[in-house]
Amino acid sequence: MAELTILTGASRGMGLAMAEQLCTPGRTMLCIARGQSDSLSALARSHGTALTQWQADLSRPQAVAERLTAWLQALDGSSFETATLINNAGVIGHLGPFEQARASSVEQSLAINLAAPMLLTQVFLQLTRPWPARRRVLQISSGLGRRAMAASAVYCATKAGLDHFSRCVALDEALLPNPALTVCLAPGVIDTDMQTDLRNGQPEGFPDRGNFVALKESGSLASPAAAAQRVLAYLARDDFGSKVVADVRD
Repeated sequence: MAELTILTGASRGMGLAMAEQLCTPGRTMLCIARGQSDSLSALARSHGTALTQWQADLSRPQAVAERLTAWLQALDGSSFETATLINNAGVIGHLGPFEQARASSVEQSLAINLAAPMLLTQVFLQLTRPWPARRRVLQISSGLGRRAMAASAVYCATKAGLDHFSRCVALDEALLPNPALTVCLAPGVIDTDMQTDLRNGQPEGFPDRGNFVALKESGSLASPAAAAQRVLAYLARDDFGSKVVADVRD
């Protein structure tokens, strides 16, 4: 039996590392991101993975959700043993006092960090409900969804919203046939472009900047590959879904 994985934010960082590690024989994988990776395509071919890559703008989530609907409707759901959605894409957005944030930046962050995962989750749950597959939804959250930080109100709020959305979905699924398991997972601190953005924040508007500089200087950041390995190991756990809002270090 085959496995299906849908992954957003797969063109760089931990998302790309997850996509690379998911290149296994018999897997069908859809990667949705701002760019495409030729090296990922080559790796998928060499490992017998049926890979599709979409260049898509997740700040326009309705269009992506409609495209995903058509794509899932064209699949033979009876052929999959597992079906998994990993909403990994995210942006830090405005970094500074909230009153200084541009409306366009706020709107983009809300769309990518919260609206897109919600709409893609809705489509995935609806279209795979009749399938015999074991279904899982993994939302990539952040410790900042559970701990407020100055100068990052929109990012913190969207990740907190993703946490609470996941709690509600888990309650809904428990009442429905063929329930999907869902987890909103904080992946730890990772050496990605987002961390670079945090270290480059202006000290006068971002009082926590020094903490992120210290994480880098002390070697406390996990590599994207190591972080991806931990996240995928959590996804494979027998107790996946028993704790809806979780941390990879749990």
